[in-house]
Amino acid sequence: MIPEPENVLTATSPARQRGTRLPRLARRRQLLDAAMEVFVARGYHAAAMDEIADRAGVSKPVLYQHFPGKQDLYLALLDESIESLIEAVRSALVSTNDNSQRVNATFAAYFEYVAEHRGTFRLVFESDFTSEPAVRERLDAADRKCADMISQVIREDAGLADDESHLLSISLVGMAQVSARYWLSTLGSIPRDAAEQMVARLAWRGISGWPLTAEQSSAEA
Repeated sequence: MIPEPENVLTATSPARQRGTRLPRLARRRQLLDAAMEVFVARGYHAAAMDEIADRAGVSKPVLYQHFPGKQDLYLALLDESIESLIEAVRSALVSTNDNSQRVNATFAAYFEYVAEHRGTFRLVFESDFTSEPAVRERLDAADRKCADMISQVIREDAGLADDESHLLSISLVGMAQVSARYWLSTLGSIPRDAAEQMVARLAWRGISGWPLTAEQSSAEA
């Protein structure tokens, strides 16, 4: 079963206890967690700094000491979310030298990210603020970073040119994102492991059509 949505606010959700003095980094974490709950529940435009401060159990001046505005809060959360996804893809790519397993691991990273962090995923890819230039720039940069990592593997193992490798890697990133988003929208009607394996199998049947560089050298010898 897919987990319940994370960080969803309810009318009975208690604000965090006020008056507790925290180290700066701990306070920042507390504010970010509160902002995540409000953004996921309300969307960017409907979220209010008053509600975020109340949710964190602090005064608005304390909130503004750490984050001058709502966009600063959102971008800080976005940066964390994006880095988490990038690191998951990076770990998947270095987890094995078997390219079939690499494909499986990479798609599994996207589906795991969606399943375990539903609110975070929607914050990154489905926010009502994604058209903002600062947000779009970060999302595009994240796609490029993931694609660059995948492209390097394709280029080294299949001997394709840079632009060819990058086109294939962007296609794989898009496939992973769109399929994971669709799976989430179906509320997990297909078990996660089955869904990610199906899509990974589709991707592998395509990408494996390019022989390894070692195989190409042997054929030419």
